[in-house]
Amino acid sequence: MPADPPRAWQRMLSGRRLDLLDPSPLDVEIEDIALGLSRVARWNGQTTGRHGFSVAQHSLLVVDLVAAGRPPASDRLLLAALLHDAGEYVTSDLITPFKAAIGPAYKDVERRLERAVHLRFGLPAALPANWHRRIKRADKVAAFIEATALAGFTTAEARRVLGFRGHAPAIELEPRPPEAVRAEFLKRFRLLSGGAR
Repeated sequence: MPADPPRAWQRMLSGRRLDLLDPSPLDVEIEDIALGLSRVARWNGQTTGRHGFSVAQHSLLVVDLVAAGRPPASDRLLLAALLHDAGEYVTSDLITPFKAAIGPAYKDVERRLERAVHLRFGLPAALPANWHRRIKRADKVAAFIEATALAGFTTAEARRVLGFRGHAPAIELEPRPPEAVRAEFLKRFRLLSGGAR
């Protein structure tokens, strides 16, 4: 008798079972994403403050940075920015050196999750190149701010390690409790998506 294939799905508190290798948009729920991201710590939890700086709080920072840019961003672009790390609600936030060590298999899983999330919430499966560039630029600025404000990096070290050459606005970061960040993430999602679930 052949052995059952290894389990490749995760049960969510919503009751959904998300297949990590072949994720269906029908199994993606914003409440699951908000819960997971509000509890996943950036920088492997190695940040100052009473609470970990969560991926959800990072995502809100990225949205604010995209919104502050020019030309003005549409709500759909801002929604894509909010969801740019949504797959980490099941994969966690692996630091870049570890992702590189795992190799292309991780990127493939990440792309499939991203596609399912985008389709679930009415975004293009693959974002337009100009959206992708804007979000990536804001993501890099956010990482630099976090690294120097919370993760113990000097400015010179953060510029070198992150390859950051630009200017970062002066933003004070205070890691917030998961429940507060989860509520803010859901509020911002509903605002940008027109209340979609």
